Amino acid sequence: MTVQFSIAHARSGRPVHRNLITGGAGFIGSHLCDLLLQRGDAVICADNLSTSSMRNVRPLLNHPNFQFIEHDIRQPLHIDGSIDRIYNLACPASPRHYQRDPIGTMKTNVLGALNLLELSRKKSCRFLQASTSEVYGDPEIHPQPESYAGSVSTTGPRACYDEGKRAAETLIFDYRRVYGLEVKVARIFNTYGPRMLEDDGRVVSNFIVQALHGRPITIYGTGKQTRSFCFVDDLVRGLEKLMESPPAVTGPFNLGNPHEITIEAIAREVLACTNSLSRLQFKPLPQDDPKRRKPVIAAAEQWLGWRPRVTLKDGLAATVAYFTLRMADRAASAPSGGSTRKVRRFSPNPLNLAHER
Repeated sequence: MTVQFSIAHARSGRPVHRNLITGGAGFIGSHLCDLLLQRGDAVICADNLSTSSMRNVRPLLNHPNFQFIEHDIRQPLHIDGSIDRIYNLACPASPRHYQRDPIGTMKTNVLGALNLLELSRKKSCRFLQASTSEVYGDPEIHPQPESYAGSVSTTGPRACYDEGKRAAETLIFDYRRVYGLEVKVARIFNTYGPRMLEDDGRVVSNFIVQALHGRPITIYGTGKQTRSFCFVDDLVRGLEKLMESPPAVTGPFNLGNPHEITIEAIAREVLACTNSLSRLQFKPLPQDDPKRRKPVIAAAEQWLGWRPRVTLKDGLAATVAYFTLRMADRAASAPSGGSTRKVRRFSPNPLNLAHER
């Protein structure tokens, strides 16, 4: 596929960067599109829409510096003209989604990265890889610094994603060594916020949807396992800071919230935020599911000047408000006489959680 793209008049006083964001219609990718357009850049958003939605980028379609193309990065992508930045966020990130097609997931991680690295080499542009905390597996060191090599199963049901991301990191640093490519790698920890899919099987979205419907809150395991949840606005601000860092600053960098919380505690936070009377329901923990997860972000603080700003309370309020509206819209558009569940009404305090640089 060959893409032609023109840029509208630049804001005076600063250059416009042409950014390619793969996976740009997804949860994190669409927020990154917003941020880059807000700062005056041009964005080409490429996505195969397998686990993302046009709903996330539809408000941008009339923006003069935005273009959407439906494309699977397992196939080469050809873009006319210059490209200054490539952000590779393309890959299903939820176990429920990436385990549906594990071979396809592995190909997206490895072949997709290879195709985009070749494009980056031809265009002589910077390349940022959205890697993952899953490269640490079920960690034996806590919290996890970037120097930790990880404890990952190569044969388990999560390996297609974990090992695919690890292989992609290897490719990226080999391209730096062999071709001198400017590369950046971000290891993204658990992220939440508006535009998460309702059915992606992840902790925050699962708990909110169940609470709003008055269903039992499903906790896998004892609930004592931990995660660290970063609000999406903070995360994309970190990605942008990493991309714009000096060429020698390559990473990998952990990007996540160092505040550790148990799964049971996050469930109770969601219950409080939604005023839900749902009960907690415990089920067996899936195979290879990490018991603890917490990033060391000292490197991001030192080299990028980045750390999360949005509190869990404020981030959950914004996320609950989003899901409340989504589910209310869905109920309103349901066929007359159809069976719909009643959604609890939630009225959060107004929040200003716009992207911050």
